[in-house]
Amino acid sequence: MSSENPTHFSASCSRPARSVLCVGAAVLDTLFRVHSLPTGQGKILPYDMLQVAEGMASSAAFAIARLGGNASLWGAVGDDATGERIIADLSNSGIDTSGMAHVAGARSAVSTILVDDQGERLIVPFYDAGLHEMVKPVTKQDVSAFDAVLVDVRWPKLALRTLLAAREAGRPGVLDGDVAGDGVIEMLAPSASHIVFSQPAAERLTGAAEPPKAVGLLKRKFEHAFISVTSGEDGSFWFDERAGEIFHLAAPKVRAVDTLAAGDIFHGAFALAVAEGMPIAETMRLSSMAAALKCQVFGGRIGAPTRAEVYDGLRGWDAAVARTIDR
Repeated sequence: MSSENPTHFSASCSRPARSVLCVGAAVLDTLFRVHSLPTGQGKILPYDMLQVAEGMASSAAFAIARLGGNASLWGAVGDDATGERIIADLSNSGIDTSGMAHVAGARSAVSTILVDDQGERLIVPFYDAGLHEMVKPVTKQDVSAFDAVLVDVRWPKLALRTLLAAREAGRPGVLDGDVAGDGVIEMLAPSASHIVFSQPAAERLTGAAEPPKAVGLLKRKFEHAFISVTSGEDGSFWFDERAGEIFHLAAPKVRAVDTLAAGDIFHGAFALAVAEGMPIAETMRLSSMAAALKCQVFGGRIGAPTRAEVYDGLRGWDAAVARTIDR
């Protein structure tokens, strides 16, 4: 077991707020709450619903803002009413959207999502093929104002340019390694300093169903980067550079109401903690608690907790970081 004090955290709140640039998805989600997910054709009647602008990078940016950071978002919307609503919703949530692209002739991204009583979801997303065709230049100067960047896999060409500029500027570049099209992770990963994979993406890349084995294989593939795999209620796994070992942190025990955006909240908290220079064990604990608390609230990213709420949760959580093995 690690000797880390599970209730000790750096006094990040006393430092100037760190700024994180998030790059990627911006979607108008329509969420329907149902007792159970459908198993075949027919009609299903929800008992609650809401619409919210989110998406991987957008939800991560909201988590950063909720945790006391300054969040900026580079994404794309169409020249339609849906795009206007996405921008307004995200701006009103405390995210700097001045870098968003408005693409003439394209339709803004939308999705329909069913969330059942166990917190699991069924997602039907739509992205216009023309939404992410154009890519602006990204220079070292463009990202120098930020303390870290976080990119997802939804706009790969812009994500790559941003990671390359961050590396040139000496800023951490965090990759949300979710399931993506063929070759996308392989294109982005060499330019990232930190990669946090979802378990399905890690298994797809390595063929390993066990997260510790996947972490080991991914570390050998991307030696230059910090490597982690998140596995929902099974917690998170990562390769510790100082110890040269794989570590595991169990997930906080909560009653899941809605797991939508939990991974995005994890990534946002992770990127902010990296920007703050927080030790890795603290970073993983902060990110894990933020994601777990989100799962207790229906509504996707709107369940992202504040810094005070995360710290309250951490004070009552005694899980320790444990060494594991690459099986």
